Amino acid sequence: MANFNIDSKKKRTFDAIAIGSGISGGWAAKELSEKGLKTLVLERGKEVNHGDYPTTMMQPWEFEHLGQITKEMKDANPIATKCYAFGEDSSHFFVKDAEHPYIQEKPFDWIRGYQSGGKSLLWARGTQRWSKYDFEGPARDGFDVHWPIGYEDLAPWYSHVEIFAGISGNKDGLESLPDGEFLKPHEQTCVEKHFTDQMRKHYNGARPVIIGRCAHLTDPQPIHYQQGRAKCQQRDLCQRGCPYGGYFSSNASTLPWAKMTGNMTMRNNSVVHSIIYDEKKQKAIGVKVIDAITKQEIEYFARIIFVNGSTVNTNIILLNSKSSRFPNGLGNDNGLMGKYIHFHNFETTISGEYEGFLDKKTDGIRPNGSYIPRFRNVKKQETDFLRGYASGFSASRMEVTNREGWGEELKKNLFEKKYGNWRVGSHFMGETIPKISNYVKLDETLKDQWGVPQVRIHVEMDGNDAKMAKDFREQLTEMYTLAGFTNIKTHSRNGWNPGLDIHEMGGVIMGNDPKNSQLNEWNQLHHCKNVFVTDGACMTSNSTQNPSLTYMALTARAANHAVEEFKKGNL
Repeated sequence: MANFNIDSKKKRTFDAIAIGSGISGGWAAKELSEKGLKTLVLERGKEVNHGDYPTTMMQPWEFEHLGQITKEMKDANPIATKCYAFGEDSSHFFVKDAEHPYIQEKPFDWIRGYQSGGKSLLWARGTQRWSKYDFEGPARDGFDVHWPIGYEDLAPWYSHVEIFAGISGNKDGLESLPDGEFLKPHEQTCVEKHFTDQMRKHYNGARPVIIGRCAHLTDPQPIHYQQGRAKCQQRDLCQRGCPYGGYFSSNASTLPWAKMTGNMTMRNNSVVHSIIYDEKKQKAIGVKVIDAITKQEIEYFARIIFVNGSTVNTNIILLNSKSSRFPNGLGNDNGLMGKYIHFHNFETTISGEYEGFLDKKTDGIRPNGSYIPRFRNVKKQETDFLRGYASGFSASRMEVTNREGWGEELKKNLFEKKYGNWRVGSHFMGETIPKISNYVKLDETLKDQWGVPQVRIHVEMDGNDAKMAKDFREQLTEMYTLAGFTNIKTHSRNGWNPGLDIHEMGGVIMGNDPKNSQLNEWNQLHHCKNVFVTDGACMTSNSTQNPSLTYMALTARAANHAVEEFKKGNL
């Protein structure tokens, strides 16, 4: 029996374990496996292989409710149904609210996707690099922990992941938004080009408007064909999963690549309870898992552990990893783990119309729009609020439906397409300041069905966010007016809560000083160097860019460092 137990532990021992298979977990799996490490990937959700997308080829009339969300769906999932990507065609990729409860000390809409690939099947695919000014922001204005790395440290890793993932974009030459390794860009509509020209004219280049950068294969290269991916078909059905691999997801890209190495083992339905810390070895030695179906407890062992469960879950896992050495959670000597949660503020928008270019209309479907990079407080403090905001910009021709008449006349009118003015609009994406008052923590008594403590979430907006949103409304109104737009209206998104941005970050942040951070410049826990965190939990601040590209670059950088240290015998 003793020999049997030894053999069993050997089968459950790997060089590395990656917790989570989403955007950052997939990159950890790829980099570690590719470099020769036997890697176990633990995914708490169901198995979804690339192509296992049940609705991806369905026509609208094939859905019982024509793709719409029913009242029954909303009542059962009041949080998940708020997400832009949730629909009858994609609901199977979202966590059901009732099955995964949490405590909202302040309103927080936690959007989750538990399956192979996680939310990489559902993301909006915006991908912008940070600039040096983004990394320097906290040090410049004196708020937040200072980043232990700068743009120059991450630049080669941005290139590394961009080439593999496939990023569409234009070489815009902007110091505040560095260019990357781009595939050919999508095209702006004529009104978007008009807006770009007007902003260049009126602001002398200080407020550029560019075509958005996104993770779509507009011009696949050999590396993408080697992954089994093909050109984006611009179907605009991305939330269903793309059978062509036209946009980047873990399922279409990093996970199959890791599997091809022969070094990756994937285990689905594996809820990570905690990380096992060995007091004598003074390092983590493995992971305690609860089988999601059988509720059986299993332990897996490895010399390297990457925690990529997504921000809140990563905090839960580490806070729940208690030992005599770490009574408050693994690596939580300073007691700050779970604090300084931050996010992107999307609570306001602006819309308008344009009466020009009435001889033109849009043709086809484009997976992204134009983008207005941050222009506030970029290099120095200029306003009565800290940091800044970015925004989207899109323009499309409005269709006008004639519903007059009866019978044949009505039928003819309905089928006759007519067009009105161009509709223009922008969303707001404001940087929030990490605050100690925004936190996640474990409930002392309530547990989920797998015995993991439920999380209490206390995250809210503040006066800085309100000032920033006000400035967005004022500045975009001015910009729209200068461009000749009419019927300009600003809108507050009633019912919008933090979390619905799906950009929550922090709680296990990077920094130079263990007194105010949990991770060093290589994303290692200061006090447990063989545990790495490279998902949103590691982010010291959030800037104004979509964060996923930065998660990917940080993960690739940390994984390659981990392999080097592993081969030197340091981990």
